[in-house]
Amino acid sequence: MTESRIIALSGTPGVGKSSLAEVMAQRGWNLLSLRDLADEHGCLGEEDTHDGAAPVDIHALDEAWEQPSEGKHLVEGHLAHLLQVDAIVLLRCRPSILRQRLEARGYSSQKVRANAEWEMTAGHWSELMEFEIELPVLEMDSSETDVDQLADDLEAWLNKNCPFEGMEAAARGALDWLAESDD
Repeated sequence: MTESRIIALSGTPGVGKSSLAEVMAQRGWNLLSLRDLADEHGCLGEEDTHDGAAPVDIHALDEAWEQPSEGKHLVEGHLAHLLQVDAIVLLRCRPSILRQRLEARGYSSQKVRANAEWEMTAGHWSELMEFEIELPVLEMDSSETDVDQLADDLEAWLNKNCPFEGMEAAARGALDWLAESDD
């Protein structure tokens, strides 16, 4: 990768994307919110009265958004892995812990369940495979890892030029929450 980088920071709501993004901003990264980009480019739908989420037309955004050509940029958002970027950081969190985090945010039981199920079934990995995305992916477990340690691990991966053995190998080695009996 060149000195100019655009990294997607993706994961289920509640896994710690915003916290990691803040630490990376303190370390010199420019932050781009997927939601703000979608709003800026007319790709953000009306907020759903049932779950409070506003749908993003990610394909229209990917076409409308002009990626920065200089600097280090981190695009943070649940669908950021579907944009034209240089690499993907996929944050994961044990579903039992994720449920607690989302309940603490005041999410409805339906929204908590839907997001915990998405995380449990590795929904992001399914999308990466379905859309045949072949970019370096770093999967990190934020369940109990300190955000500064996550940032250190991310920087180490970036400094090694994002080593990656291919999407199929990465998906096979992905975290498997279904194997855990308490979730």
